[in-house]
Amino acid sequence: MICNADLLFYADCITNIGRITKKKKVNMAQRSFKTDESFLEKLAIGAIGTKRTLENLALQGHFPVELERGSTGYKIWKTIKIKRVRVPDILCVNSGIRIESRSKTKLVISMSHSSADETRGWDFGLKNDDYVALVVCEKNGEEPIDWVADENVQYIKIIDLRSAFEANKVIQEKPKGAQEGFETRLTWPSSVASSEGVITEISNRIKFKRTSDNRTISLSLSKKGITLTPCVRVGDGISRYQILASVVPVLKDVPKREIDSENYYRDLLTSASISDRYCAAKAYSFLNRQFDNIPLIDRINDDAEHIYVKIEAAAALARSGSQLGYDFIESILNSDYLEHRLEAVIILGELPFERSGQLLIRVLTDGTQHEEIRGGAAWALGELNLRSTIPSLISAFNEVSLPIRIEATRSLKRMCSSHVYTVLDFFRNASENERPGISWALGKYGEWDLKALVERIDKGNLDMRQWGSYIIGSSNPDRIINEIEELKQDDPQLYFAVTVLWKITSSWVYQLKEY
Repeated sequence: MICNADLLFYADCITNIGRITKKKKVNMAQRSFKTDESFLEKLAIGAIGTKRTLENLALQGHFPVELERGSTGYKIWKTIKIKRVRVPDILCVNSGIRIESRSKTKLVISMSHSSADETRGWDFGLKNDDYVALVVCEKNGEEPIDWVADENVQYIKIIDLRSAFEANKVIQEKPKGAQEGFETRLTWPSSVASSEGVITEISNRIKFKRTSDNRTISLSLSKKGITLTPCVRVGDGISRYQILASVVPVLKDVPKREIDSENYYRDLLTSASISDRYCAAKAYSFLNRQFDNIPLIDRINDDAEHIYVKIEAAAALARSGSQLGYDFIESILNSDYLEHRLEAVIILGELPFERSGQLLIRVLTDGTQHEEIRGGAAWALGELNLRSTIPSLISAFNEVSLPIRIEATRSLKRMCSSHVYTVLDFFRNASENERPGISWALGKYGEWDLKALVERIDKGNLDMRQWGSYIIGSSNPDRIINEIEELKQDDPQLYFAVTVLWKITSSWVYQLKEY
């Protein structure tokens, strides 16, 4: 039977959590800390496609790594914009081959292009022996990041795209109302399979028998007067989204090549091309053996060198255990330019050493640093995932700045997968300012042990019990359905609060809007 004490306890839970949630919403509106969902979705599509390309290249026997920082993630920096060196998304370290990954919601071979600005040209920063990878992404949920990449990854060499472009075998379209200097859309015509099947005929058209119903599908070998060359042969099995004909050769695999890695990248460090030097500096971080530090030190000491080449060289030195690398990165944390500081913070999140954690904590707790730099440090601590940094993240919940608190709690959530019992211990010992952030992290993580959580909830501490009910109530009921009955016997009030919260959040009216 539900008693008045149960109702009062749950009313306190709702009031407390609702008050904090409402306060957060108001502050977020005041500080304009709202995510642009359209932009986030575009980033997510690109990142998911790039990850699929990395997986595909690894399966082929390459050693692919992210070359353009951020191409596999969708972190949005609100106020500080980093203008990085324009390079392809992926580098195959063992061959020096670079790949630009292009995610598509509809498979077409297309690029944006500006004839007025060289740096906005479709092939700026790309070399003839680079490749473009095409990946189709499909929506699989309601959130902006809910996309999945198709298994089929296809590759086209840049020299082939350039040859077709120079031979006027592309379709150029300007956006409606575009004025001089606006970017246009270049399309290399192609015919794409809409489903699995087998090629049955190639003449003036290409025909395949669809696997699902044996129906024959016919595709043209001409687009707007441009003749397409078949990329398949009669009898070939084909997959959905496979390019069957085009004005350029299309490959399923990127050919391998052998290089002497250290000599290759050492020579590249002195190239006249900034993208080459950046690529080389990045590659040094992944040479799994000792190497000559002098070429990297020369890059750092060259006053004319681009700052991002210097930072990458410093990162490679830091990975190899060189004090000089960390010293240089530390110096950038006090740069006059915010974007350089933020880049240094992001790189520290990639260097899995205690010194990285200590430098990031110093930035996080430095009230003279820009708010987004400090928030970036909180984010990078989550990437670093060092247990020793958890107290500093939790202390950040005492900050006035909402963006810093948000980044700290998101990082804590990511760290729960490795350090959940540590986070549970901090939940028990946290202050009332700190407990909401810890609770959100644990609630979103959701894989904690119910008994371990309940053991840490002091029955005499109302704030702890309220947030404990929030954590459990935020979880998937199916995961703990058997254990929850034990809670009913041990702590009826907590059980009541959790089940009411489940009932509310599972209702169709939950989060229903008036408009």
